[in-house]
Amino acid sequence: MPVLDLAALQKQFHLAPFIADLGMALEAVAAGECTTTLALAPRHLQQNGVVHAGVLATMADHTAGAAAWTLAAAGAAVMTAEIKVSFLRAAVGERLICRARVIKPGRQVCFVEAEVFCLHAGAEQLAAKASATMIVLAPPSP
Repeated sequence: MPVLDLAALQKQFHLAPFIADLGMALEAVAAGECTTTLALAPRHLQQNGVVHAGVLATMADHTAGAAAWTLAAAGAAVMTAEIKVSFLRAAVGERLICRARVIKPGRQVCFVEAEVFCLHAGAEQLAAKASATMIVLAPPSP
């Protein structure tokens, strides 16, 4: 049975210490969809004062995985098999918002798209777009 419970996904989402350290927050979840946010701080920037590409890629990757996880059987794990991130503009602003959506679900493989927006002066600007292939690992047998 898929996991659509925000509290359950919240717990799973923060099992990765790196994600907790980064400061990503799970905002919304629906079947095959996930939205996350990140309040930007100086530690998220690279030497030129814009958000580091690794932050954008990590956000797209983890949000895409969470979207796939909403369709997985209880106890299953989701791992990234492949991800391609296109950086469309330098991200400058107060906050990042990532929206991911499963475009082709499967029992073992899911295809997911994610978009990362930067909130700047009240307007969302698309900063990165990702396509990810996620592997669904079945729960252990009893």
